[in-house]
Amino acid sequence: MMKFLLMVNKQGQTRLAQYFDFKSIEERTALEAEIIRKCLSRTEMQCSFMEHRGLKVVYRRYASLYFIVGFEEGEENELGMLEFIHALVETLDKYFENVVSPGGIGATHSRRPRRGTTTARPPCSPRRLSPAQCELDIMFNLERAHFIVDEMVMNGCIVDTNKLSVLKPVALLDRIKA
Repeated sequence: MMKFLLMVNKQGQTRLAQYFDFKSIEERTALEAEIIRKCLSRTEMQCSFMEHRGLKVVYRRYASLYFIVGFEEGEENELGMLEFIHALVETLDKYFENVVSPGGIGATHSRRPRRGTTTARPPCSPRRLSPAQCELDIMFNLERAHFIVDEMVMNGCIVDTNKLSVLKPVALLDRIKA
């Protein structure tokens, strides 16, 4: 079971934080500061898994954002958590591509295959995301980002990773607000 999910920029500023266990504001602040400092100080050649205060922490960097998940040791699979982070980024990418701007989070490359090739680039490779666009989309639509996370995770358990089924309720909400 997940204990927390953080989205942090390269400067160490938390852009989105979701906790699935009660922690006081002081505990959250201290935990975030320690984990963010550890993640930012690691090189790309180091493993994306680490231990902190009895928790297993898995993180992955996409453009200028670090996606960090913490869970109790032995409860979840680290590679499964990396896959969840990737699914979350792809879902956010798809949502913000369709709603916020014509280019979406990944405005730097086209999704269509180039002429003469049969496959497109991977939808969310770290080089593909536009750093400023990605962070701004999440900052200016924080409630939507939280809503997407809530559709994917309930009480710390991953309940859905299918982009289309996660984005259906968000699209309905957008239609109602329009």
